[in-house]
Amino acid sequence: MRLSQGQLNLLETCPRKFQNTYLEQLSSPASPEQQDRQDWGSRFHLLMQQRELGLPIESLIEEDPQLERCLTAFINAAPEILTPDPAKKSGIFRQAEHCRTLNFKGYLLTVIYDLLIAEAKNAQILDWKTYPSPQNRSRLEKNWQTRLYLYVLAETSNYLPEQISMTYWFVQSPLETSDLPSLQSLKFSYNDSLHQQTRADLTHLLSNLDLWLQQYQETGEAFPQVPAANGHCTSCNFGVRCERSRETAEAAGTLSNLPNLANIQEISL
Repeated sequence: MRLSQGQLNLLETCPRKFQNTYLEQLSSPASPEQQDRQDWGSRFHLLMQQRELGLPIESLIEEDPQLERCLTAFINAAPEILTPDPAKKSGIFRQAEHCRTLNFKGYLLTVIYDLLIAEAKNAQILDWKTYPSPQNRSRLEKNWQTRLYLYVLAETSNYLPEQISMTYWFVQSPLETSDLPSLQSLKFSYNDSLHQQTRADLTHLLSNLDLWLQQYQETGEAFPQVPAANGHCTSCNFGVRCERSRETAEAAGTLSNLPNLANIQEISL
């Protein structure tokens, strides 16, 4: 089974939702607003990939002026990344949409780096996020994208963990403005202690997945549900299916408040 950072995040957050989404292929359509954001994010990633490959980008920015504004702001904010000195390119490996796969406990852990820059003694993973403000740093540090991306590069290269870093660049999403958007970044360094902790957490999570898959395939037992007290269920698309939605909770409360028929005195007619 091939696993991405998104699947690991979902498996850790709610195993039952992982089952519904990936094993049973159930999903709900994105809202128009969500779809617009996803489409714009895809266009921005395509723009960055084509620019890195030296392919024409004029048609992309002509169709969407906001893309051009974001690219210009990005170049101004990080010229050392997007317009490196040609004289310093020797011995540096750069690749957009760089894919790596690691076989771990029988699972294929797959990562795709928006841009990988590898030099003799250090390697940088760069990721573009198409929303304007960084998430909480601690949450992003614990996210499986950060953890898996760093872990896989250390495991599939000759770099020591201390020689690897990952930087998120937060790019302004579409706005009706001619001003250049402001960009922010968050950089995460790596070390051997974090590497060993990630290995231990991966081993634990995938051992659970082994057990849940075996039970699901052999007896049809469903994956565990997240505790209702965590608060994830009220906004989940599978809330009704899991009998965890606000509507089902209210219905259950209504039923529990109905009087017991055995305790109602008979009325003589």
